Amino acid sequence: MTIAGGNIFSWKPCDGPDETLTELLSSRDVKIERIVSRAHASPPDFWYDQQWAEWVIVLAGAAALMIEGEAKARTLRPGDFVHIPPHVRHRVAWTDATDVTVWLAVHYREPMDGHAPTA
Repeated sequence: MTIAGGNIFSWKPCDGPDETLTELLSSRDVKIERIVSRAHASPPDFWYDQQWAEWVIVLAGAAALMIEGEAKARTLRPGDFVHIPPHVRHRVAWTDATDVTVWLAVHYREPMDGHAPTA
């Protein structure tokens, strides 16, 4: 048995326009990843449309997330989280341009009863 560990705030610098994704844990039904962004936004007219549900929290920095059908972007600051059900189209409008934004994303298969997690 291997017991893995690390620090969520330890990563290589991200200097380009792309996010840095690090898979921290995965199984058949769950994937947990750290996303590090700086001045990142989804390409114009691009929308994520994922088969799995996603629960995401901003740990550092700031970002704005657009959810299709909502009138304006949701601004997320440290501690803010969002649950995105499967196939709900969304995109990153912006992330902090002066500092890194650190996200923790939990992707999972929805339970058979369809109940979403509660706060």
